[in-house]
Amino acid sequence: MVKPEDVQKTAFRSRYGHYEYVVMPFEVTNALAIFINYMNRIFRPWLDKFVMVFIDDILIYSKNRDEHADHLRVVLNVLKEHQLYGKLSKCEFWLEEVQFLGHVISEQGIAMDPAKIDTVMKWE
Repeated sequence: MVKPEDVQKTAFRSRYGHYEYVVMPFEVTNALAIFINYMNRIFRPWLDKFVMVFIDDILIYSKNRDEHADHLRVVLNVLKEHQLYGKLSKCEFWLEEVQFLGHVISEQGIAMDPAKIDTVMKWE
């Protein structure tokens, strides 16, 4: 959200009228950095305990299903409190293994994504 006192700073005019942003558009310089900083601030108490945030990706990790249910509830409540919403079609829940930034993360640990290795191995 753009702070109410800063909304007028985002104003622009077109032949269709006068417009002001109430949420930060990603086209604005530094919007991504501001968003990343915001995500890190709102999740600070839980970072590296059971949450990892990378831009707009949120990874929640737990030792068991009961703990995971609690962790998931915390993360969803934080998002709700800050009026942030995820697109359900892009969300994945209760995964045993996740591919993330060229790695596969699972109960066994972190490993290189086999698809990335395969591409290099087949390189002529």
